[in-house]
Amino acid sequence: MEAVAAIPPFERFYEERKDEIFGYLARLLGRDAADDAFQETFLRALRGYGKLEHGRHLRAWAFTIATRVAVDERRKPSASAEPPEIPVDDERPAYAELQHLADQLPPTERAAVVLRYGYDLSYDDIGAALGSSAEAARAAASSGVRRLRRKETS
Repeated sequence: MEAVAAIPPFERFYEERKDEIFGYLARLLGRDAADDAFQETFLRALRGYGKLEHGRHLRAWAFTIATRVAVDERRKPSASAEPPEIPVDDERPAYAELQHLADQLPPTERAAVVLRYGYDLSYDDIGAALGSSAEAARAAASSGVRRLRRKETS
């Protein structure tokens, strides 16, 4: 018969896991957003702690909660949907090279195409700027490029 691992008091669990969970959230969300996500992670953990049947895999359980909180945080609309200001070294801004094409696109596709190909931002950064996910940013850029290609061949 397998021994069931005892569940430690929540305070001990918190002390053992708080630093690595905060570090994980900071890597996923950045230090500023990690503070709120950290608090939410341990609030959710506290709510569910009494329902646990054993103390095995508590570390994995805490990381699962943190990951879900981080996903929820990324889905929240950002305070500003405006793209971040990017310094440009040359005299002509990156957007100017795409302007004659991108002006014909819907706003989200235009922003995704310009930020990706004009400023070389990652899809994670584009998603954050647009208040969506990296996947949505990738889809918008891809859709914009397809739309531009169709216009080019017509």
